[in-house]
Amino acid sequence: MHKETICVQSGTYHDAVTRGVNTPIFTSSSFEYLERENVPYPRYFNTPNQGAVIHKLCALEEAEDGVLFSSGMAAMSTTILAFAGAGDHVVMLDELYGGTHAFATDMFDRLGIGYSFAATSADAVAGAVTPATKVIVIESPTNPLLGIIEIKRVAQIGKARGIVTVIDNTFATPVHQRPISLGSDVVVHSGTKYLGGHSDLCCGVAVCSSQHSERIRQAARHLGGSLNASTCYLLERSLKTLAIRVERQTQNAARIAAYLAGHDAIRKVNYPGLPQSIGHEIARNQMTGFGAMLSFELDDTRIETALFLRRLKLIRPAVSLGGVETILCAPAETSHAKISREERLRIGITDALLRLSVGIENIDDLLADLSQALYVK
Repeated sequence: MHKETICVQSGTYHDAVTRGVNTPIFTSSSFEYLERENVPYPRYFNTPNQGAVIHKLCALEEAEDGVLFSSGMAAMSTTILAFAGAGDHVVMLDELYGGTHAFATDMFDRLGIGYSFAATSADAVAGAVTPATKVIVIESPTNPLLGIIEIKRVAQIGKARGIVTVIDNTFATPVHQRPISLGSDVVVHSGTKYLGGHSDLCCGVAVCSSQHSERIRQAARHLGGSLNASTCYLLERSLKTLAIRVERQTQNAARIAAYLAGHDAIRKVNYPGLPQSIGHEIARNQMTGFGAMLSFELDDTRIETALFLRRLKLIRPAVSLGGVETILCAPAETSHAKISREERLRIGITDALLRLSVGIENIDDLLADLSQALYVK
C-alpha cells in the first residue's frame, strides 16, 4: 500500500461484536489471565490500543515491531539503555535534540556509560567509535540546525562493528524518510510532534526488528513510560492524516525557506530543500521530501529578536513542533536551554537562531505575517 493508505488502513483493531471502523478504546488496566499466555497490561506494552498504533507505525517505517511510550524522551532513553550499560560507550551527534544531549551529559557518568559527541558526518561518527561503543545515535535532519547525515553510511559503520544504530526520525517523519530501509537498526520518534500533529498529545515510539524490540520492551517494563488507552486512540486517529498534513506543511516550508533566504534581515536559513544547503544532495538521495522544519538566524544589527517575536500576529512563539499551526521558538531559550551557552555557540546555536515549525495554514497568510514582522525601515 502507498503511505497515504497505510496511514488510514493499517493497524486498526476490528471489533467483531460492534463491527466499528475505528479501534475501540480498551480502558482496562486489569485483564483476565486464565487460559492466556500473554496477558495484556499497560506497563507490559502489549495492550490492544498500544498494538494498533505500533502496527500502523511499523507499516509506515517498514519495521517488524516496536514499543509505544509516554514521551519521545522515554522512547530514546529506554532504547539507549536497552543496548548500553556500565563500561559501554555511546556515540552521539553534536546537533542532537537538546533533551537527548542533556540525558547523556546528566546521566551517563553516574551509570558508568562513556560517550562522545561527533559532528554531523559519517566520517566524524566513524572517528568517534571506540572498541567499547555499543550504540550510535543520530538525527537527520538535526534539531535545530537541519543538518543532514548519510544514514546508510552510518548504518554500515554500525553493522561492520556490531553497534546498534539509532536514529531520531521526528523531523523527517516516515512520510519523507524510512531509515530502516537504509540500514538503521532502531527508529525513534517523539510522537508528540508530527505523529500526534495537533499539539495536544505527549508520546513516543521506537520501531525496529522483533529481536531489538524485545530487548527495548524488557527495559521499558522496568523503567515504565507506558501510554494509556485514550491517548493511544487519539494518536491512532491523528496518524490517519499524517501523510496529507506533512505534505501540505512541507509545501509551505519550501516557500517560506525560499522567501527568508532572499530577505535582507536574515543572515542564514537552514533548510535541506534549499539547493545551497550543505546537505541538500544527501537529503535528495535519502528523503522523498525535505520536511516542514527550518531554522533561520536574524541579522540582529537590523532587527532585534525580541522585537521580531512581538511583532508576529499569526505565527506564535511556542515550544514543541509538528502541529497543524505554525509556531516558532528560540532554541537557546527552549529546546537547548539545558546546554551551556559555550556548547550551544560551538555547535552553531546562537541567540538569534529561530526554529520554525510550519503548519497547514494558507501560505500567503504565513508569508504576510513574516513580512510585516521583518519590516525594517
